[in-house]
Amino acid sequence: MGKTVRIDDLADEVMKGLNEYAHLAVDDLKEAVKRAGDTTKAQIEKTAPKKTGKYRKSWAVKKTRETSDSIKVVVHSKDRYRLTHLLENGHAKRGGGRVAAIPHIAPAEQVGEEQLINEVKRKLT
Repeated sequence: MGKTVRIDDLADEVMKGLNEYAHLAVDDLKEAVKRAGDTTKAQIEKTAPKKTGKYRKSWAVKKTRETSDSIKVVVHSKDRYRLTHLLENGHAKRGGGRVAAIPHIAPAEQVGEEQLINEVKRKLT
C-alpha cells in the first residue's frame, strides 16, 4: 500500500517551509525598505532648494537599527539639519514679513512610502 506519514513529521515539514518563506519575505522587505530610503533621498536632492548646492548634497540614508526580522532607515540632512524645518515650512524674516515655504521633504517622503507599499504588495503576492 501507500506510505504512512506521521502527523508530527508532516507538521515539522510544514513549519520548516513556513519558516523558510518567512525568512525570504523578511529579506525582501528589508531590501524594499533600503530602496525606499534611497528613493526618498534622491527625490529630496532633486527637489530641494539650490542656492550653493550644499544643502542638496547634505542628505544621506542611515540604517539606525536592524534585527533578524526588521530594519529601520532614516533619511536626514548631515550638516544642514537646522535648515530643514525653515525651508520646508517657511519662516519669519528679521525685518518683518515671511519667507515662503518650499515643500521638498514631505513630497519625497510620500514618494518613498508609495514605492515601499507597492514593492511589498508585489513581493508578497
